[in-house]
Amino acid sequence: MRGVSILDHSTDPFLAKQLKRYLGRSFAALSATVVLSAHGEALVPPPSEVPKLYDIAEAVSADRIYSDIETLVGFGTRHTLSDTTSKTTGIGAARSWIYQEFETISKACGGCLEIHYVSDFVEGETRIPNKTEVVSVVAIQRGVVDPNRMIMMSGDIDSRVSDVMNATDISPGANDNASGVAGVLEAARVLSQYKFAGSIAYAALAGEEQGLFGGKIVAQYAKDQQWQLVGILNNDMISNIEGIDGVIDNSTVRVFSEGTRAVETPEEANLRRFTGGEVDSPSRNLARYVKSLGEKYIANLNVMMVYRLDRFRRGGHHRPFNEAGFPGVRIMETHEHYDRQHQDLRTENGVVYGDTIDGVNAGYAAKLTALNAITMAGIAAAPPIPQGVAIEGAVSPSTKIQWQEADKKTAKNLAGYKVYWRLTTEPTWTHSRYVGNVNNFELKNIVIDNYFFGVSAVSKDGSETPVVFPGPAGAF
Repeated sequence: MRGVSILDHSTDPFLAKQLKRYLGRSFAALSATVVLSAHGEALVPPPSEVPKLYDIAEAVSADRIYSDIETLVGFGTRHTLSDTTSKTTGIGAARSWIYQEFETISKACGGCLEIHYVSDFVEGETRIPNKTEVVSVVAIQRGVVDPNRMIMMSGDIDSRVSDVMNATDISPGANDNASGVAGVLEAARVLSQYKFAGSIAYAALAGEEQGLFGGKIVAQYAKDQQWQLVGILNNDMISNIEGIDGVIDNSTVRVFSEGTRAVETPEEANLRRFTGGEVDSPSRNLARYVKSLGEKYIANLNVMMVYRLDRFRRGGHHRPFNEAGFPGVRIMETHEHYDRQHQDLRTENGVVYGDTIDGVNAGYAAKLTALNAITMAGIAAAPPIPQGVAIEGAVSPSTKIQWQEADKKTAKNLAGYKVYWRLTTEPTWTHSRYVGNVNNFELKNIVIDNYFFGVSAVSKDGSETPVVFPGPAGAF
């Protein structure tokens, strides 16, 4: 396949010259985007941007998010071991309210959400010694073409104070993590007004502070239901802009992702040693996707990719999904304020401690919620993520990349594929080429030794999947 201008194929040089003069720069710009397929026909790439993603980002309401955080704070404590029978206090009341909110959202979209409690019993654990039912709330917006393919956004229901076993004292958990749950609810309100090829799951997970149990239970549920869960966006603390380091920043967000897959086998690790992929797990390329869309469609947002599973020696609710083999990232504020995390409400030596609502910046929470919403919309509107991506080109001037043909039933919206490459030291993809609806492509005079490569699928409206790195290291 090679770049070509339509005018290059005019049999009349004078006519071609007149056409160029008449149509001017606009035609030149168009002709530059047209390539010839292997069969010689003109191949026009899909649009380079998706206008509805701007609309989705702008539809997110800071006021609604703040109101939801207020409601969650009002339950007093949402500790995993707290009251489950009261209608006004404790985690039982909180999860019932979340379920009801999903019902309200579903009613507004004509019943478009499937709402479930997903639970299991936990006991004999350090932080859950007695038998306790850990209950999460999951709402699913089914895709109209490929309903089993799913992208998920999550937040954590539970809260805590200084003593992780204290289930009775007031624990507002405004930022940690009512903000994440409020973001999930707001994303559902916005995205439920659209239809997508693939499915979107909205999850309020329980038991995070006691050992990530809600995530473990829902990840197992996803496996049991045989979901094709192509990514989870875990939102844990998305409303604080004032850091313990004195920095106030409402324009930067961190995205944490594992570098190599948690489920990698020794044989796969040995292959990766010789072919690369240490920074190209599906979770890492999901993080690159979040960064690409966020910085394109949301004003005044810088997405900081952190090459680490989570904060140093700390954990989050995407980890159980990674351990189950699903791609997942953590999205959160950039400058944490530790005096407002896991603290008894008190004032000592003039320092105020506690995770109260006065530490919430609703505008920032809305911006990060919008980041999640456009990411899920982009993936849900895209075709199936490329599978079976393989590459060859050792001792050759060119690189050949191939992938499996997509199932026609689940890829009705497929326009074609894009091949990507970058220098091995570059953090994000720098070069790409649309190659059409094929299952292989040769990049001539691009030496395999010097670059990393990948492929994405593109829909007819321009929606695109994350890039898939070849081999098991990058497989979604």
